[in-house]
Amino acid sequence: MSSGDIDFMRAALELAVQAEAAGEVPVGAVVVKNGAIIGRGYNCPISTADPTAHAEVMALRDAARSLGNYRLADCTLYVTLEPCSMCVGAIFHARIARLVYGAADPKTGACGSVIDLTAELRLNHHMEMTGGILAEEGGGKLKQFFEKRRKTRVTAARGINENCH
Repeated sequence: MSSGDIDFMRAALELAVQAEAAGEVPVGAVVVKNGAIIGRGYNCPISTADPTAHAEVMALRDAARSLGNYRLADCTLYVTLEPCSMCVGAIFHARIARLVYGAADPKTGACGSVIDLTAELRLNHHMEMTGGILAEEGGGKLKQFFEKRRKTRVTAARGINENCH
């Protein structure tokens, strides 16, 4: 872990805040090449009605537009949450050289938490990977988001029950 890793993860965390402000699960991602951010993204599947609009995919799309190429060789992807299998597939297809993620995802993580696609030797692309960078910050944002969502649902359910006679 380097100070650059922390700085770029902080940039991804800022995007997670934007996702939450938009009512989305707070996950953010940036793509970095030669020390500069060339792609940014945050979760937006709800607002875009697009199940593939995860932070990683949005950042990869933005970076590909920036470079004019769908291959993102020599790039690093920073994401606040361990990628799911869909996102790992997109990361592989983009040929990302290095993946850095924050919090582990015990429900859908595909970098070791549930499955580890990055260790699958039969796949044709492999990358360097570092997990746990600012994990408490990213994981804390997610925990607070879902706690708030559960409280809202409970409060709404109580209101419905109180209105029933």
